[in-house]
Amino acid sequence: MTFCPPDRNCDKCPRLLEFRAENIKKYPGYFNAPVPPFGNPDAEILIVGLAPGLNGANQTGRPFTNDYAGDVLYPVLQKYGFAEGNYGRRADDGFQLLDVRITNSVRCVPPQNKVTGQEIKACGEYLIQEIAAMPRLKIILTLGSVAHNAVLGVLGYKKAAFKFAHNAVHRLERHNLYMVNSYHTSRYNINTGVLTPQMFEDVIRNMKNLLDKNRI
Repeated sequence: MTFCPPDRNCDKCPRLLEFRAENIKKYPGYFNAPVPPFGNPDAEILIVGLAPGLNGANQTGRPFTNDYAGDVLYPVLQKYGFAEGNYGRRADDGFQLLDVRITNSVRCVPPQNKVTGQEIKACGEYLIQEIAAMPRLKIILTLGSVAHNAVLGVLGYKKAAFKFAHNAVHRLERHNLYMVNSYHTSRYNINTGVLTPQMFEDVIRNMKNLLDKNRI
């Protein structure tokens, strides 16, 4: 299956469309459009976040780039062999993902970093296409409960059967996939101690071990 990303002028979500128009006026130099995924579709791991940050991916056009969440995420991925190069907080920094692809549950920046159920549902069309277009996919890492529920929703699983918990591993039998949970690497979670850098490293290390076991 071929993944068809949302059009730059996607108008599926009126609230997000209105916010985008405001940001185009305020920040004409920003990307200000649905943010495409980052990484090769031939990867074995898909990381799913919440939505682009106003001054992060919405500015740079690359997920988790130029925001605090990416400052936490990308160095840990590199430490465990899932990235190479120098992360420079720019889409043109030459930073490369290795066997990992990164996307979001909702592709457009939302007001106050909060998305609605209808917006998640509307963008689910792209998420399911993306999953289907990854022929070697083995693990989906969800950052936060919104991403966790979005993945379950598009794949047709009952959310009650797969409770979100940090560092939990769920087996999605019908799709021959594993889903791993982590708290989102947001500034709020780090500052409040909900997530520590070591806790996130634990998730990536466990994910790497799980991937290695499934290659045997």
